[in-house]
Amino acid sequence: MQRSKDGTERVDPASLLDEDGSGSGDVASGVAESDAASTSGGRLRGRLPSGPTVSIRSFLVVLALLLVGLFVGGSIPLVGAVGRFVGLFAAAFAIGLGGSRSRYLEVGLAGALASGAAFVLGTLTSVFAPIAVSVLADYGLAIAGVGVVSGLVASLAGHYFGRDLRDGLTREI
Repeated sequence: MQRSKDGTERVDPASLLDEDGSGSGDVASGVAESDAASTSGGRLRGRLPSGPTVSIRSFLVVLALLLVGLFVGGSIPLVGAVGRFVGLFAAAFAIGLGGSRSRYLEVGLAGALASGAAFVLGTLTSVFAPIAVSVLADYGLAIAGVGVVSGLVASLAGHYFGRDLRDGLTREI
């Protein structure tokens, strides 16, 4: 614990993450111990992520791109629902190919959300409204679940293959 200028004690957060759990006695040793803990990797510090793992802005951009891919793929005549997944796969592939870092969490979450919503809305608009509401009341969770799982698989596969192609194109020979 350290004393601040106003005389109250405050806990050094780095001392809580130290390997042995010992706190620092003064400011100079606290800085030295926190630097040593960051290089040695304390018990908890090695398990915590080093930076922000998910960005809200990148998630919203990925969601918008996947929705566009889903819409464009679904608007192809005679292909229908399969085109949605091809569009979702292609958009995730483009994100993986063009992105400088992997975004598996954002792509998977956005693909699952977009596809689940598309399945529910597709069911709602495909038949007469009272029948659609009855079908969704009875089987809505199963319909959304199929959409979520299939969208998750299609988007993660697309992102994986896009990242793999990017790695192959940028690797030294």
